[in-house]
Amino acid sequence: METVCLLAGAGKLPQNFVDEANKRGIKVFRVGVKGITDHEADVYLPMGKVGRLVKLLKERGIKKITMLGKFEHRYIYTELLRFDLKALSLLRRAKDRKPASLIKAFIGMLEEEGFEVFDPKPVLESILANEGKMGNLMAGKSALEDGRFGFGIAKEVAQLDVGQTIVVKDMAVVAVEAMEGTQETIKRAGKLAGKGCRVVKVARKEQDFRIDVPTVGKDTLKAMKSIKADTLFLEAGKVFIIDKPSFLSLADSYGIAVYGL
Repeated sequence: METVCLLAGAGKLPQNFVDEANKRGIKVFRVGVKGITDHEADVYLPMGKVGRLVKLLKERGIKKITMLGKFEHRYIYTELLRFDLKALSLLRRAKDRKPASLIKAFIGMLEEEGFEVFDPKPVLESILANEGKMGNLMAGKSALEDGRFGFGIAKEVAQLDVGQTIVVKDMAVVAVEAMEGTQETIKRAGKLAGKGCRVVKVARKEQDFRIDVPTVGKDTLKAMKSIKADTLFLEAGKVFIIDKPSFLSLADSYGIAVYGL
């Protein structure tokens, strides 16, 4: 049985990957990050200990790596003093400190060390957003207008590597995601515009699924419910839905339409 390494961040997406990989006869060695990974892993390393990760995988003879889960961008600043020399060298070789630039530098370093950093998307096809209505609720006419209006803007924002989510209402952009993350963006939108907001989440125009994959989970729905947002728009075939059947069931119970564009 083939063994691959999953470098796992926060959230349930890593477990979804493990479940799907096991169905395909792929054994997963899970490496968590202390203080970030909030689920079971085979080993936990402190944030920024890239040299230890490389040594560990070489000792185990593991050549293939993928990364899934949430690694908040702010840790680049709050945990910097704990970074080892390899991690600090990544910061120097990255052209800037955007998430995609940092991850590309990380991938480049791993490849130089002889590892293959692979795309997890083929393993996770079953939890991708599909086109059109996904739950039992249909997006209304005004919601669809907002969704289509926001979609193109969200794509441009994602391409700039600012964030993957925007919130719109009445054909106006209310909030744009940056370093604070999706849930905080949604809550901020509620303070600005009240109920009836619509959330749009997309991938970059040429999304590399090894890098910061767009994902939604139940926390997204809970944040939407808290501000009385009524529709979630996701880019079809590009956004992962964690625990998809239960996610859609919860959306129905909250009165939130989920629609793929």
